[in-house]
Amino acid sequence: MSSDDEPKVPTWVSSGPPPGRGIYCNRTLNLRSIKVIGYDMDYTLVHYRVSVWERRAYDYLKQRLLDRGWPVADLAFDHDLVVRGLVMDVERGNLLKVNRFGYVKQGLHGTKPLDFEVLRRTYSRTVIDLGDPRYSFLNTLFSLSEGCMYAQLVDKLDEGHIPGLGTPPKQGEHYVGYRELYRAVRSNIDAAHTEGQLKAEIVADPDRYVLLDEETVLAVLDQFHAGKRLLLITNSEVDYTAAMMSYTFDRFLPGNMTWSDLFELSICASRKPGFFESKAPLLEVVDVANGLLKPVVGALRKHGIYFGGNAAAVEQHLGLSGDEILYLGDHMYGDVHVSKSLLRWRTGLILRELEDEIAAAEGMHELQLDLAAMMAEKERLEWGFSQLRLALQRKKSGYAEQVPESAETLIQRMGALRTELVALDEKIAPVAGAASRAVNERWGLLMRAGNDKSKLARQIERYADIYTSRVANFLYATPFAYLRSPRGSLPHDPLPSLPSRKAP
Repeated sequence: MSSDDEPKVPTWVSSGPPPGRGIYCNRTLNLRSIKVIGYDMDYTLVHYRVSVWERRAYDYLKQRLLDRGWPVADLAFDHDLVVRGLVMDVERGNLLKVNRFGYVKQGLHGTKPLDFEVLRRTYSRTVIDLGDPRYSFLNTLFSLSEGCMYAQLVDKLDEGHIPGLGTPPKQGEHYVGYRELYRAVRSNIDAAHTEGQLKAEIVADPDRYVLLDEETVLAVLDQFHAGKRLLLITNSEVDYTAAMMSYTFDRFLPGNMTWSDLFELSICASRKPGFFESKAPLLEVVDVANGLLKPVVGALRKHGIYFGGNAAAVEQHLGLSGDEILYLGDHMYGDVHVSKSLLRWRTGLILRELEDEIAAAEGMHELQLDLAAMMAEKERLEWGFSQLRLALQRKKSGYAEQVPESAETLIQRMGALRTELVALDEKIAPVAGAASRAVNERWGLLMRAGNDKSKLARQIERYADIYTSRVANFLYATPFAYLRSPRGSLPHDPLPSLPSRKAP
């Protein structure tokens, strides 16, 4: 196509999304066929300064534990200790990085690294099943403060600062084990989120906690004017939702339009994932400021704000179901897994960390090429070593076709190859180590576990039709895009870049 034949687009349209800002497709999705787009709010339409938010949530959790006599005064939030997608083994007090098949690749006991032999002894016969209550999956950025506190308390428990773990409790003291430790952290972090003090602090000083993003508002506005019926379905309470959406959206909307004008229905306190499977009643909010509710009588009001409810009532109102609805959120289970499994809605995961992940991968491109070349050479040498070893075996045992070289010559050639392999391994180790520490020094890339996909990557692949770092990325796709999944690769697909195997 000549330059004169190039499709003409408005000058404000860029040639494509910035690095890391694409929409990545697991299952082909035609946005033109989507009638309804639903959104979660927190970490989806509204993004927070993660370290600031989670540090403050940690402080509230810590204060609740202090009030109950827990020895946590000396603890502090460690932003890099925990990442999304880890698995907590609440029976053993371990944090685990798991691959897509459920096998453990890395781990901490409390905050202390578990070496390979300990991991092997503990988990070699174990496949991590997220349906087992022994395991808790860190589904969202809101999990970071919880995971950090749990790991630190495991250390406290092991050091004998909390009665239990093999030490008989003193008279009047209650025994605490790893599982009960988790329950305590879980219940207190939930209370810290629901009691309202933390969110009241955010509403009072949103500049400190919230990242404004005009592009997100424009992307949603594009969808609204393209005829998409938009939904807001959030677990946040009515007053907090109204405050956050007003702060982040209204300033960027045209004329007198407000955030609720964009959404056909805005549902607060939805209690996901239960929202997708329960029959909880839907109540209309008639006074946002005072939280005044009334039962729904008859049809739902367009642009109305509601409390509670269930997905079946939403589908009935819309007159639509299944793959005509796309729902996007940041919680791997509560937003994506359940809506896909139960309702067959199309799904999208908002994964803000993806931008750092992709930037790190691109920054390591040359390193990865070097590593791939060295691994190909290692494979070639290992293949040659194996051939020589088999030839020696046949010569010593006197069966099958014999090579002309003597046994001594074969042994010498094997020794030379072994020397090359040892030298090559010494070159590979620091390169592979640098790759494994990208983004996070302890855990590396979110989507990788060693050379394989991580459990998080597998969950995304299985339940999310698309994933992207932020809602604003729909600006580049437009509401009319046909998002195509790449052709899946298989282990037997040809790799033309690999060198041919010639015996050394």
